[in-house]
Amino acid sequence: MQTHIALNIARDRGLDLVEISPQAKPPVCKIIDYGKYKYEQSKREAEARKKQVKVAVKEVKLTIGIADHDFNTKLKQIRTFLERGDRVKVLVWFRGREIARPELGKTLLIKLAANIEDIGYLDQQPRLFGRAYSMFVIPGKKNK
Repeated sequence: MQTHIALNIARDRGLDLVEISPQAKPPVCKIIDYGKYKYEQSKREAEARKKQVKVAVKEVKLTIGIADHDFNTKLKQIRTFLERGDRVKVLVWFRGREIARPELGKTLLIKLAANIEDIGYLDQQPRLFGRAYSMFVIPGKKNK
């Protein structure tokens, strides 16, 4: 159908001529109420946003001189985050001359990862960034 004929039909019905697929040969158009179409489209998008799962990234900071009790407290906090379904970024900060012994930070992160392997797994292996070692932990068990 020619464009001017389709426009006349749409005007007679009080509707709009909307181009659906401009790349097609010939282009595909539809006679619809454009305001109603946009409203329904926004409702569908809002419904899709409602059903999205929002995953938060929680951050826990440690130092290499952390005491056992403090370590266990942070471990319990990480477990709580993982049970809620959040990702956890674990940082080991080096203060002053502690940066001369980065292997202590890595062993601390490996110890932590071993303690939470029943509830989560490493998404990112421990890496040194500036004055901090960091790793990401994700809830769930890793498929082997």
